[in-house]
Amino acid sequence: MDQARLANVSAHTGGVLAAEALDFRLLNDFQRGFPLLSQPWDVLAEGLGSTAGEVVARLRALHDAGKISRVGPVFAPNRIGASTLAAMAVPEAELPRVAMQVSAFPGVNHNYRREHRFNLWFVASAPDEAALARLLEHVGAATGCPAIALPLVEEYHIDLGFDLHSGRRTRHAVSPVQRQALTRSEWQLIDLLHDGLPWVARPFQAVGDAAGLGEGRVLATLSRWLTDGTLRRFGVVVRHRELGWRANAMCVWQVPDDQVSAFGHALAAEDGVSLCYRRRTTPDWPYNLFCMIHGQGREAVEARRATLAARVGLAAFPAAVLFSTDCYKQCGARYQAPLEQAA
Repeated sequence: MDQARLANVSAHTGGVLAAEALDFRLLNDFQRGFPLLSQPWDVLAEGLGSTAGEVVARLRALHDAGKISRVGPVFAPNRIGASTLAAMAVPEAELPRVAMQVSAFPGVNHNYRREHRFNLWFVASAPDEAALARLLEHVGAATGCPAIALPLVEEYHIDLGFDLHSGRRTRHAVSPVQRQALTRSEWQLIDLLHDGLPWVARPFQAVGDAAGLGEGRVLATLSRWLTDGTLRRFGVVVRHRELGWRANAMCVWQVPDDQVSAFGHALAAEDGVSLCYRRRTTPDWPYNLFCMIHGQGREAVEARRATLAARVGLAAFPAAVLFSTDCYKQCGARYQAPLEQAA
């Protein structure tokens, strides 16, 4: 079902339209604020005028169709491990091979082709900075293509969900959070939630039993992580490309270091900005201000980008626009415990 049809479903009862209306509510309304309760499907069903069995069935169908990746946690970057955006300049003839090899690394959770000399972009995660550096070295050695690392310096706009009506993400002020020291059971909980909640009546109990924590401690831990910023959100994680928002561009600017924060906060306050952050530069990559813009077509994204640059005052700075053309891998970051706790 495409996004345009999803966004215009009516409140019909029965038949295909009723199923589409339920799907849209599940996709759009529960990307955050998911009930951290013993029987969450029952809570969702009560608010939707449905049944727990139907809610689980529809979510499973959306998952199997590739429209959602999971119902589970989205961790804030660098709160429980180290991560970075990385890029490679890959010869076009080698791109299919290199993309496949990069995606095969468990520490890589997003891998995209973009329109630029640096044409392969991926996110890598590891327990700490030293392990992250080793991972990037291994990726470069395996592929024959060195990667540049562009770690996060400052975050202006975080991921709290994607509004399927407008394509906007929920605005949120970002506050620094120190990296968490976790117990072995908490690391196991993170690993168990990587692919999302299981489709059972009491999913937190199932996860808690597997992690040796129990249902109550799982719910308390997730609530604490939401409160202290370790988690950005807990809920339905949608795949926006599969829901009709197929055009997306990473827009970057080269802004003086003493001005980038002011421009970043101004850009993050504008509608149409999906993500906004400052990243470290390299000799090969001078751009320090990044934002993502999504749309249902390339022209819409280009127009929105031009409007934003003019409104915020970025038009005078060197810039680049990198449209995504292929998605090779998209999943949640698989965080691993440090070796001393994993032993």
